[in-house]
Amino acid sequence: MAALARTSKATGFPAEGRCGYYLEKKRRFCRMEAAAGRRFCGEHAGAAESDAEEENVRKRILCPLDPKHTVYEDQLAKHLKKCNSREKPKPDFFIQDINAGLKDETELPEELVPISSLSEEQLENLIKKLRKASVGLNCILKEQIMSHPVLHDALNDPKNGDSATKHLKQQASILGNIEKLKLLGPRRCFVEFGAGKGKLSHWVDIAIKDAEKVHFILVEKGTTRFKVDGKHRKKNSVFERFQIDIQHLCLNKIPLLIEEKLPVVGIGKHLCGVATDLALRCLVETYAASCEERNEEPLAKRLKNDKTENNTLTKEANGKNVPEKWTPVAGIVIALCCHHRCDWRHYVGKEYFKALGLGAVEFHYFQRMSSWATCGMRNTSLEASNITTKRKDNQNDEREDHDEAGYRIADDSADISPGFLTVGEKKKIGHLCKLLIDQGRIQYLQQKGFSPALQYYIDPLVSLENVLLTALPNNSSSPEMVAL
Repeated sequence: MAALARTSKATGFPAEGRCGYYLEKKRRFCRMEAAAGRRFCGEHAGAAESDAEEENVRKRILCPLDPKHTVYEDQLAKHLKKCNSREKPKPDFFIQDINAGLKDETELPEELVPISSLSEEQLENLIKKLRKASVGLNCILKEQIMSHPVLHDALNDPKNGDSATKHLKQQASILGNIEKLKLLGPRRCFVEFGAGKGKLSHWVDIAIKDAEKVHFILVEKGTTRFKVDGKHRKKNSVFERFQIDIQHLCLNKIPLLIEEKLPVVGIGKHLCGVATDLALRCLVETYAASCEERNEEPLAKRLKNDKTENNTLTKEANGKNVPEKWTPVAGIVIALCCHHRCDWRHYVGKEYFKALGLGAVEFHYFQRMSSWATCGMRNTSLEASNITTKRKDNQNDEREDHDEAGYRIADDSADISPGFLTVGEKKKIGHLCKLLIDQGRIQYLQQKGFSPALQYYIDPLVSLENVLLTALPNNSSSPEMVAL
């Protein structure tokens, strides 16, 4: 009640029929509806201690499933059955840890000191191991900064802010690379990992226009506001969104893929660290291997033998935009980021590291040092203040937590390194760590029958996380692939 009295002068009174409780942090009144004759909503009924009408009527307690909200004590049993925090039935395509990888016998020790606590000698030994392991790697990647005409109008919209323009440039280049790999076409299913609002799938759908039997599966672990999925109502494309951790996603249990048996194209824009490894295993190990074991009939053969199909459909299947030989996974196009969030257990390049004489401990420190490539130096207090102000001004824009204005300020995930390394040296070491981790992914894909490549897909002034991982199956027609 004191809060209400203290702030009513500055903010007036709550809207009619709304709760009269003032939220200090949000600097406004609660917008929940209050029951007829009540001043407060059920959540804030306890605030009316001096209100004789609501005092000691019903007691509210913390919800045992989620203490962030309360519930009437006499309605607890009923609430637990419908609480949004309750454990919900798992779908058929949820299989616990199916993409997690095998646990290593040499797991990390329980406590590893941060990089900032390492002595100069210890850090120098790690850097020597890194440089020795990186001998022979091509450290200069090919540039494939591209665009696509479907984003031309959006890119030239004068209403765009810096953040919107940055994301559109990245989406345009990723879409251009997808087209160059001949992955835009009919009869396929695009699986967008870490989909967020689904913008990448949105532009892919526009680019392929009215191609037949194109499906989109959007995979996102968390809840997302302002999704664009609902804007797509074309009869030839289907959008499905699954709120699930990639670690537990079994693609060959999804009804759409079971029924249609379409080649899958895995895509992603800035797929954080461990999520990239989980997505790769989900595609080429869990899904592709399962399809091959079932000896499913190739798409081209099914079309040829199906006499009821129109001849134009057969031509489509043999067109330049469709792989000559059908495989469960037609291609992979993923923009990489946040190597410091990788995990040794889930990493697909373990065998590559072990062959170099490296293990879980070295991987742990290399992943931590990889952040030096994008946030190894702290900005001045003035620069940091400007970025903070900009973030507040653009809080309604679409943005990622990977980078801001072309670089990112050091966060809790990045240890502060000893001072004997210069800023330039830290950047080079960070890039080398990223490259080594990505090379393990390259070798993994090669062993699984793919032709992978790494390339720069966007200018570093747009985003320092500017490396794109692409892969096509060896038995498909493809443009020139440049692997490390």
